[in-house]
Amino acid sequence: QLQASGGGLVQAGGSLRLSCAASGRTYSLYAWFRQAPGKEREFVGLITWLGGNTIYADSVNRRFIISRDNAKITVYLQMNTLKPEDTAVYYCAARSLVHFTRAPQDYDVWGQGTQVTVSS
Repeated sequence: QLQASGGGLVQAGGSLRLSCAASGRTYSLYAWFRQAPGKEREFVGLITWLGGNTIYADSVNRRFIISRDNAKITVYLQMNTLKPEDTAVYYCAARSLVHFTRAPQDYDVWGQGTQVTVSS
């Protein structure tokens, strides 16, 4: 089970940090997705649990950073230099297999989503 938190309202250029806490077990791969109104769910980035290797979507590369805390079994999404187009509901997801994938259907478990709104 995943529990996402940390969303809110921020001005353009600001920062937010989202958290995704896992309970019950760890997974091999964790990812963040987002979904804006009227749009499909979009891959944001992922991190491997053991090695901490990361991949990001081009739209957030160099602005967003994914990290994890092994002791807390928590994954973070640090979002910097936020833009109005980053406004969306953000979801964390996890999968048992470590193979990198950007496809939402490949993930086994999802958090409930947290709203991020960036004002211009």
